Amino acid sequence: MRFFQRKTPRAKWIEYNEGMYFITICTHEKKHYFGTILNDEIKLSKIGKILDEELQNVKSHYPYVEVLQYVVMPNHFHALINILDNSSIIQLHNQQDTARRVPTLEERTNMGLKCDRLPLLSTFIGGLKSAVTRQARKHNEKFAWQPRYHDHVIRNINDFNNISSYIENNVIQWQNDCFFN
Repeated sequence: MRFFQRKTPRAKWIEYNEGMYFITICTHEKKHYFGTILNDEIKLSKIGKILDEELQNVKSHYPYVEVLQYVVMPNHFHALINILDNSSIIQLHNQQDTARRVPTLEERTNMGLKCDRLPLLSTFIGGLKSAVTRQARKHNEKFAWQPRYHDHVIRNINDFNNISSYIENNVIQWQNDCFFN
């Protein structure tokens, strides 16, 4: 019996470990779980507030991730993410307790991982999606994520500035957004 293996949309030449990324993650069927936009302002729902809090407190779970900027929209969110380089992660590891840290190369090897580093971007996103879903269920809120996410590697300062401006103006541009429905 052959099982279908979903093809990954990730680029094979990028490790998704260190650097800056622009990510977009949508809700299942683009349902408006996170809130509504009224008078060019987002009014967050309970689930939207959970997501907002998780994004604000990302360092408590993922010390190697910096959320530089984000916007929560009714059915998706955008974020500029910085994943620290390996030397910064090692420095953090040496400063923090071992309960919340990235495993060392030796530990990853002992775990049988084939790569010398974990794909930190997908680890962070999986954890974030899981945390929001878990909190939504605790509050008996119906909620689901789209299975995948979109990522874009920030290539230079112009790329960063354009995306930062897009995030900053996303709420007031809601009527023109490709996710508006």
